Amino acid sequence: MVQIDTPASMESFRTFIMVSTCSSFAPQSYADDTEVFPEREENLGSIYVEAADKVTLKKIRDITFVNARDVLGIIYNSRSGNTKLNWRQ
Repeated sequence: MVQIDTPASMESFRTFIMVSTCSSFAPQSYADDTEVFPEREENLGSIYVEAADKVTLKKIRDITFVNARDVLGIIYNSRSGNTKLNWRQ
């Protein structure tokens, strides 16, 4: 397995996750709000946000949107299992 370690801002990581998982059905207000993140259950290719303060907003299809503040980390696993990304503050 190839491993790449490169810096990325939280906003660019969030944008990647939003575009790759839910851009076709996420409300525009969620896409515009930098504190809103998508989460997904593990059996569907997990997306998990670790944050000091996190509130569930709404579930649409297989994505649960959360409002997260003081984000410590984000874990993304693709549905295929071929891509695993971790973002840490």
